[in-house]
Amino acid sequence: MTNKTLAAWLAFLGGPLGLHRFYLKGLGDLPAWLLPIPTALGLYGIERARLHGLDDGLSWLLIPLLGFTIAGCALVAILYGLMTPEKWNARFNPSAPQDAPAGSTGWLTIGAVALALMIGATVLMASIAFSFQRYFEHQVELGRQISQ
Repeated sequence: MTNKTLAAWLAFLGGPLGLHRFYLKGLGDLPAWLLPIPTALGLYGIERARLHGLDDGLSWLLIPLLGFTIAGCALVAILYGLMTPEKWNARFNPSAPQDAPAGSTGWLTIGAVALALMIGATVLMASIAFSFQRYFEHQVELGRQISQ
């Protein structure tokens, strides 16, 4: 039986690696295997920025992938945590009764939702701000080169 609290925490903490999908759908879940790809690309973008500076065009394209993946997984954690026990058990524990304890919401579930909301929103806004700032700085630099 899959536990809603554990799934919410896995989505929040291990979501960029697909852990929540492996937990809920098993090792045959293709999106779970694909989810680490944007995470790895974002980490590669951070490494490129560290090595080549923030003016590296590829790094400012790759870094937001990590942020958007983290924010998306935080959103999934929120959705899991806010799902009613009846809906949770019907979707992930179909052989269990609708009021099975695995779908219940406790304080640990609420903690996962609250942290996912705080950190997910912060990471999303930082990713958007970073990518737009780099894009506009790049456009200003191109404008300067054209005007010279």
